[in-house]
Amino acid sequence: MSTARTKKVVVFDYGFGNIRSAERALARAGADVEITRDYDTAMNADGLLVPGVGAFAACMKGLKEVRGDWIVDRRLAGGRPVLGICVGMQILFARGIEHGVAAEGLDEWPGTVSPLEADVVPHMGWNTVDAPAGSRLFAGLDADTRYYFVHSYAVHDWSLQTHNPLIAAPQVTWSTHGKPFVAAVENGALWATQFHPEKSGDAGAQLLTNWIGTL
Repeated sequence: MSTARTKKVVVFDYGFGNIRSAERALARAGADVEITRDYDTAMNADGLLVPGVGAFAACMKGLKEVRGDWIVDRRLAGGRPVLGICVGMQILFARGIEHGVAAEGLDEWPGTVSPLEADVVPHMGWNTVDAPAGSRLFAGLDADTRYYFVHSYAVHDWSLQTHNPLIAAPQVTWSTHGKPFVAAVENGALWATQFHPEKSGDAGAQLLTNWIGTL
């Protein structure tokens, strides 16, 4: 009796992000994990995880220096799954504004990453999310489940719409810290979370297991 092949997931190492904790969390969720910036390895993996910690502009600069922008674009053009985490999610949008200065993102989604509008910034700690019905990313997770956030910036408006009935509309998950913000997105081969699943305990492990199960 044959068994399912273990999925190969690359944690893309471009100098930004908690790559070791992401590696451990993915392995716990059942993936065969490799940390690399090698082009062929990243392109051929079943899944690519793009982490991100720090400033939007610095992450974009680091990603471009190792052709990460091209890898993400080429994978998505071929329907190959990509998961962005924290700033790795933010750089998927068109631009980010930090300290009044705008920087271009990967522009996979329209939208601007801007400062959180809340009394306490950064948003650091555990918070719930409002996931849409039928979400595959949050399958098996209760509405009162909490996830670990650490960020000072977010996307507050979602504008991408799908009018073709043959193409599934993006599923957008929200959370609130002061003003509501985008906490996760499921859009074809491109998924992302503002929170850190690798720091979210059993809930994060379930979420990563859900993602790996789609590869």
